Amino acid sequence: MKHLFLSLLSFFSLAVAAIAVAGGWGAHNYLNSGPLNETKYVLIERGQGVSEIAHKLEQENVISNNIIFKVAAKLSRNSLKAGEYEFAAHIPMVEVMKKLSAGDVFGRKITVPEGLTSFQIVKILNAQEDLMGDIDSVPKEGALLPDTYLYTKNEQRLNKLNEMQVAMTKAIDELWAGRAKNLPFNTKEQAIILASIVEKETGIGEERARIAGVFVNRLNKGIALQTDPTVIYAITKGKIKDGGKGPLGRRLLLKDLEIDSPYNTYKNAGLPPGPICNPGRAAIAATLNPEKNDYIFFVADGTGGHVFAKTLAEHNANVAKWRKIRSKK
Repeated sequence: MKHLFLSLLSFFSLAVAAIAVAGGWGAHNYLNSGPLNETKYVLIERGQGVSEIAHKLEQENVISNNIIFKVAAKLSRNSLKAGEYEFAAHIPMVEVMKKLSAGDVFGRKITVPEGLTSFQIVKILNAQEDLMGDIDSVPKEGALLPDTYLYTKNEQRLNKLNEMQVAMTKAIDELWAGRAKNLPFNTKEQAIILASIVEKETGIGEERARIAGVFVNRLNKGIALQTDPTVIYAITKGKIKDGGKGPLGRRLLLKDLEIDSPYNTYKNAGLPPGPICNPGRAAIAATLNPEKNDYIFFVADGTGGHVFAKTLAEHNANVAKWRKIRSKK
């Protein structure tokens, strides 16, 4: 019996020692530098479990041992989140676990500037090399919200387009609820039409509400909006030139103002039949809460902004100044 007891004691001692060694080895691998030699991006798909994630990380050489990672995940009860992750060279397994638990995903971004047409936005998406699936049809004008959008490598382009449409619907719904009273339009669609014109008329944030106020005054008085960007849209249908000489590839001419189109706001009073671009949230907000002023006219001032006038005589004087400035360019 004594011999049996000593044998069992020896066995358990060896087992405990083995567990201690294994635990120490596991802790060393978990806490110290990993095998990755250079920064790598790894996509964790939705629906992947801990075992699948651990195997993928080992295959990508991010971690040294998938079993240690699985044990650590189960002991810590961490919930690992899907997404694309950036792992630095020699990142310790513990830091990999922290990233996936926190959902600290790598932010691939695509920025859609305010005032682009839907044709231009589709062109940007189709040119993004790390997205998949071409977009064959162009959404209606004014349906997409300009913003910066996150995406993952190999995500479908159509997903981002749909996200922009949902974002626009959400933005107009939120802003419409806080609109000013007695606006000269009755629908969200009309608000986006006017906002698209405001967006194309100025790139200066402080001017948006004032310009919106001018257009509101003209609509209330039944005066044609007489805005160049609508004429440009009548000519281009949103398919602008990319040669660096403006959307037409040239200056707008006086004869262009005679074009027969419902978008020509020199010949037709009221709003055009649709938006002329995709306005940003700020332009929509300015349109729904325009500045209350008595201005009826505005023209470029040569510095990127505009000068405003209450009478035609004042406006004509401002136009004469602008023509002198433009002639020197």
